[in-house]
Amino acid sequence: MSNADRHGVIAKAVRDSGGATVQELAELTGASEMTIRRDLDALATQGVLERVRGGARTLLLRGEEPPFALRAREAVDAKRRIAAEVSALIADGESVLLDSGTTCLEVARLLRERPVTVMPLSLQAIHLFAATPGPATLVVPGGQPRAAEGALTGPLALASLAALRFDTAVIGCCGLTAADGLTAYDLDDASVKKAGIASSRRVVAAADGSKLGHTAYAYVGPAVLLHTLVTDSTAAAEEVTALEDGGTVVRTV
Repeated sequence: MSNADRHGVIAKAVRDSGGATVQELAELTGASEMTIRRDLDALATQGVLERVRGGARTLLLRGEEPPFALRAREAVDAKRRIAAEVSALIADGESVLLDSGTTCLEVARLLRERPVTVMPLSLQAIHLFAATPGPATLVVPGGQPRAAEGALTGPLALASLAALRFDTAVIGCCGLTAADGLTAYDLDDASVKKAGIASSRRVVAAADGSKLGHTAYAYVGPAVLLHTLVTDSTAAAEEVTALEDGGTVVRTV
């Protein structure tokens, strides 16, 4: 198991159970307790978890959004497959609004190699496009970045979206159900998503299976706003069926 894979397993175990001991994590990963202690120190420095005597515990409150550093380690393979499918849905020459979040960041890695015009809504994606110039045309919006997330929100972000029209909006989500629609953890983030959807001809949601069947508290809009959902095989079958019955095309990778 690589360091990155082990860190992902540790982060998920601590998040799911609320905490774990060094011994439990060593048994889970097959690594030595000394290695686990170093891993926990590194993850604590990154803000993924809290180091406590003999182990670690989660930093998350109930219903709170997991930090970007933690989400970036989860379901990485699934997010890359989703990103590849989303990229395949976008034609050369399109104008694309790219939402914030870890799955959309994987989409950015692919779109920077394409002759498309992209306006990303996160500092991470903007830096990615700017650091490795390619055939993609980068449009930088205004906005104020959310702490630790890098997601651009506020009046300037909303004004940027109102001034433009996009062929496709690639939207991430914190929760998605047929009944409750698309939801986010942050009200400002939900407002930006709403504006992005309103400014786009087509809306493609990119969400791994853990987001389906889950509802966060900030409402974005009904599921019928989504033309296409790209998810992975862990998505709950009943939610997939309900979304398809509502008219959303679901692509499972």
